[in-house]
Amino acid sequence: MKKYSISDSKLVSLYRNGDEEAFKELSNRHKNKIFTAINLIVKDRYLAEDLLQETFIKAINTINGGRYNEEGKFLPWIMRIAHNLAIDTFRKFKRYPTIVMDDGNNVFNTLEFAEAPYEELQIKKDTHNKLKKLIQELPPAQKEVLIMRSYMDMSFKEIADSTGVSINTALGRMRYALINLRKKMIKHNMAYDRNLYP
Repeated sequence: MKKYSISDSKLVSLYRNGDEEAFKELSNRHKNKIFTAINLIVKDRYLAEDLLQETFIKAINTINGGRYNEEGKFLPWIMRIAHNLAIDTFRKFKRYPTIVMDDGNNVFNTLEFAEAPYEELQIKKDTHNKLKKLIQELPPAQKEVLIMRSYMDMSFKEIADSTGVSINTALGRMRYALINLRKKMIKHNMAYDRNLYP
């Protein structure tokens, strides 16, 4: 039987029963998407490749340890593993997301960082650090959607699949996350300047 016509859940089942080729097929089937998601966060090809390998090792250990129980939803499950690893690494390297507010404007234009005068650069970095703290204060469900959307550039369908909610719920959580973030920014005197941060 050709493995490319077999579902992910069947491949997991075959792998559990000792078919090493089954996991290789799962890896080949999804590695590009997982790599892209990781690389969008860490923005370093070599680091992303390392994290991709680490993601698959974690997946193998979980399946072999009998702890895999995702009702056939292999891709959202392994994407969550990749997401968590990448976010942990992202935090270590102190990179920051581009947040698009509910009016369609970016909070920051990070592309200008390299050419900005030192004082302006420092203001942006300080504001990024404050923003990161405010994001951490959001309710967990809102924070999760905001991070997946802004750090990982995941579609709302991917977010919905990954978190086990409807697309409308994911959209609603994102909307409330942005509303709450804007309130926090205003409270902390961080209402963004559209001239400085277009």
